[in-house]
Amino acid sequence: MATPEQALQTQLTNIEKRTGKTLAQLHAILAKSGLEKHGQMVTMLKTDLGMGHGDANTVAHLFRNPQPTAAAGAGTEDPLDAIYTGKKADLRPLHEAVMKKIDKFGEFEVAPKKGYVSLRRNKQFAMVGPGTKNRLEIGINLKDHDGDERFVAQKPGGMCQLKVWLTDAKEVDKDLLAVLRAAYDAAG
Repeated sequence: MATPEQALQTQLTNIEKRTGKTLAQLHAILAKSGLEKHGQMVTMLKTDLGMGHGDANTVAHLFRNPQPTAAAGAGTEDPLDAIYTGKKADLRPLHEAVMKKIDKFGEFEVAPKKGYVSLRRNKQFAMVGPGTKNRLEIGINLKDHDGDERFVAQKPGGMCQLKVWLTDAKEVDKDLLAVLRAAYDAAG
């Protein structure tokens, strides 16, 4: 599995390929726009440059919170340290158990966010992060699953179609992996 720094660098490389602009050029566009709010920047990048939400969000985040070492792919901070802190620290081994199983599916991008990590191929197929202090939450993008008692269907238009919550590594079972695998395949 790629480190979060490698995943960010891969995302930035892909953004440059898709837009034809470097991160510095995109930041210059944001600076020239005069926009100050994150949401406004994301909307402008999506509207004016045709960027996807995840790419626009990353560019705006890095513009507002410069992280030159992370952007250069040489950062040493692990974003999971910030996500799994305090009362949520006990969930990190469960997160790592899930990731160890998903990693066997093949290549995908891990895009750290403020409170979770996004798992992407051509599009996001899952997100993993603490749901509460004692439950790990997995959001799954899989349109062909109606949901059930375990895989709870979400309202249309949300980040994910399904959510599941885990409290124990034993719950990373064949059923969960089959649904995650289907989402992985559909995102590819």
